[in-house]
Amino acid sequence: MEFLAGQPKHYSWGSRSAIPTMFGLPAGDQPVAELWLGAHPLGPALLGREFTAAFGREVGTGVVDLAAHVAGAPERVLGADVARRTGGTLPFLLKLIAPAEPLSLQVHPSIAQARAGFAAEEVAGVPFDSAARNYKDRNHKPELVYALTRFEAVVGFRSPRRILGVLAGLDTPLTRRLAQFVEEQPDAGGVKAAFEWLLSAGSRPTAQAVAEVAAACEVRPAEESPSPRADRIVAYLSQFYPGDPGVVASLLLNPVTLAPGEAMFTPAGTVHAYLSGMGVEVMAASDNVMRAGLTPKHVDVPALLSVLDTVAAPPIRIAPERVSPVQSTFYAPVDDFELSVITLRDASSWTRVRGSGPRILLCLEGAAQIHSAGGVLTMNTGSAVLVEAADAGVELRGAGKFVQADVP
Repeated sequence: MEFLAGQPKHYSWGSRSAIPTMFGLPAGDQPVAELWLGAHPLGPALLGREFTAAFGREVGTGVVDLAAHVAGAPERVLGADVARRTGGTLPFLLKLIAPAEPLSLQVHPSIAQARAGFAAEEVAGVPFDSAARNYKDRNHKPELVYALTRFEAVVGFRSPRRILGVLAGLDTPLTRRLAQFVEEQPDAGGVKAAFEWLLSAGSRPTAQAVAEVAAACEVRPAEESPSPRADRIVAYLSQFYPGDPGVVASLLLNPVTLAPGEAMFTPAGTVHAYLSGMGVEVMAASDNVMRAGLTPKHVDVPALLSVLDTVAAPPIRIAPERVSPVQSTFYAPVDDFELSVITLRDASSWTRVRGSGPRILLCLEGAAQIHSAGGVLTMNTGSAVLVEAADAGVELRGAGKFVQADVP
C-alpha cells in the first residue's frame, strides 16, 4: 500500500481553482482540467511514501510511476485473475475532472473498434504523437462520472419526434434542413444523416448559419420553447465556439444535470460533452477519443461516424447500492471498474471497506487512517492511495468522505 500523486492535465477547458483548492493550493496560472490517478502511459501516477503536496511534485526515495510498478509485479498488484484478464495492466483510470468550459463533443469506441483502429493507424504509420491520431491505445473507454458539484452535460440522441419538437419554431434555414432529414426518415438513420450532414466538411453550415440558430435560441421565449434548457445550452456553447456546427448539434442531444452525489454511465458509441462542474470520473484505461466539434483539436468525422450509435437513448443514471452502513457502490455494466463512495463519521473504530482486486482510494474531504496487510497510512483531503490485490482486509478509521475505484 502506497500513496499516489496524480498527473495533472492542463487542458484549456479546465478550471484554474477547483482541483488545486481540494489540495489546499491557490489557483494557478494555468488550468488544471483533470488529475489522472492510474497507470495509463500518457499520464501514469507516481507511487511513493512521501509527496510534498498535490500533483506530481514528489520528495523522498523510492518514487516510481504506477505503470512501471504494475509491470514489475502484475499478479501481486492486480491479482492473478485481473492480471490474466488484462494482460498485466491496471484496467481502470480514476480522475478528478473540472470543466470550467465545455469539453469537445466526442465518442469513444468499443474494444473491437479500438483494436481495429489502433492496428490500422499503426500500419498506416500515423505517428503516435500526431494530432491526426485517433487511437492512442487498443482499449475501449466506457466511463462513469460522479458529481461533486452541479454537473452539466449533453449525452446521447433524443428521439426523432423530440428532435423535431426542439427544432420547431426556430425557423432558420439550418434547422429546417435538419428537420427535413428526420421527417423523411424518422428513425436512427435519419438522425445519423442529419448529424453527418451537419458535421461533414462538404456540407457543414457556415458560421453565419450557426450564428442564426444561436440567436434564434436566445430570443425564443421560455414559455414557448419545447426545451428552454436546450436553448440555453446552444447560447452557452456559442459563447465559446461561435460558428461551430457542434453548437447546433447539441439540439439533437439529451441535456442532463447531475446533482452532487449523482452518477452517470456513458457506454461506447454514445456522443456526449461535459459542459461544467466538478466530478470524479472512472473509466477503462484508455484515451481514445473521436471528436465531433466544440474543440480546436483534430476532428475526424468519418472515424467518429464509424463508432457512433444514433439510436435514441436517455442518459444512463446509475443508482448506488448500499453495501454497508458507510459504503455505497455504483456498479457499471462493464468488467473494468466499479466506484464506491465511503462516508465515515465515527473516528473511534475501524470500518471494513468492501472491494476486490487492485484499488485506488481518494480522500475527498476529512481525514482517516487506512489499514491493510500493507501497513497503515494517514489520508487527508486530496490524498490518494494504491491498495494492491495482495493487501487484504482494508479498513478505515476517521471522519470524512472517500471514493474507491476497484475491479468487479
